[in-house]
Amino acid sequence: MALSTEKKLTGLVAATFTPFTDQGEVNLEEIGPYIDYLITTQGINSIFVNGTTGEGMSLSLAERKLVAEAWCQKAKGKMEQVIVHVGCSNLKESQELAHHAVEIGADGIAAISPHFLKPRSAEPLRAYLQKVASMAPSLPFYYYHIPALTAVNLPVSDLLEGMEALIPSFRGVKFSSSDLMDLGQCVNHIPPHWSILYGVDEQLLAALAMGAHGAVGSTYNYLGNHMKKLLSEFESGNLAQAKTLQFQLQELISHAVKVGFDVGVNKQLMVDVSGLRLGPPRLPIMPCPKAHAASIKQKYQQIFSIQ
Repeated sequence: MALSTEKKLTGLVAATFTPFTDQGEVNLEEIGPYIDYLITTQGINSIFVNGTTGEGMSLSLAERKLVAEAWCQKAKGKMEQVIVHVGCSNLKESQELAHHAVEIGADGIAAISPHFLKPRSAEPLRAYLQKVASMAPSLPFYYYHIPALTAVNLPVSDLLEGMEALIPSFRGVKFSSSDLMDLGQCVNHIPPHWSILYGVDEQLLAALAMGAHGAVGSTYNYLGNHMKKLLSEFESGNLAQAKTLQFQLQELISHAVKVGFDVGVNKQLMVDVSGLRLGPPRLPIMPCPKAHAASIKQKYQQIFSIQ
């Protein structure tokens, strides 16, 4: 069966924040302006929704469907690809979200591993992913590897063995781990139509040197143009300039980590930079303290000379 999009996923993909009202309910009205901001201000044309940055695991199943549908509908004709994260802690809900993604016109789906009752080897994880992907055989399917949160530390390179025969729609990995050896082994052994997309923004340049095809990350929401220039400089062989750009992002994130950097703080930085009404994060993530927000925004403006 031909997939809904045969365009290889490359370049920068913004992992979007989920807009909430001040009362903590999903705010679908802000998604349209959000899409316009990404396109016109940051030059971002592909997005990854309901992932870690989007607090997808803190949303109900009904909320995840509403949010995914809004992103797909409002991005239609404007963005190149909308990838919907459908991973849950149980198979049935992951399958339901995968099937729903087909109905709403998503361009692809991704799934993390179950993370409470965890797979102990590659075989059960492959079987789980196959069951999820089978509900959306027309959509490119990506494994979302984020061991710092799932505590599933199976090497991705082991997981990928025999994957194409098991899941014909498999198209790659969102690789959110600092294990560059595992990343390199993935890049070295995958077929050419797959994509390895790196998910640790502060180490993007190292991943590009290992052969990553692009990246999915939260900072591309408000530093898309900056990091697109990093990609361009790397591709042109201007390594010194690419390093300078990477070091600037590292300086921002290093400062943010010192004062406390989580999804809530990151979301507040996006609000301060973009002016969008994204609301507070959902518990157990706490809102960003005002002093932290002011400090990080000041560092952002200092590094990137933005007034």
